[in-house]
Amino acid sequence: MDCLFCQIIEGKIPSDLLYQDDQIVIFSDINPQAPIHKLIVPRKHIATMNDATAEDAALIGHMVLSAQKLAKQLSIAEEGYRLVWNTNKGAGQAVFHIHLHLLGGRVLHWPPG
Repeated sequence: MDCLFCQIIEGKIPSDLLYQDDQIVIFSDINPQAPIHKLIVPRKHIATMNDATAEDAALIGHMVLSAQKLAKQLSIAEEGYRLVWNTNKGAGQAVFHIHLHLLGGRVLHWPPG
């Protein structure tokens, strides 16, 4: 497969791996948009959120709760953080394997852009 995130998950491309389990991997974004910018990526390849199904609900919930836990570990939970899903090119999705962005460590303005 030619998917960048699948190659990272398989260990073919090095990453700043912070956490992994049987469902997800978490690593730092290589182009951070905030002082803390981590990616929560499922091992299962799902191209976009439009491709997620009811069968993926537990996986998506696990991604969100893992982001919450990481925010607490990184001491940004109390000051605030943002979770972002980008879906398709027009929303900024660059890698077509779903991933949840955890952003924090600075004031995040609204609207985001």
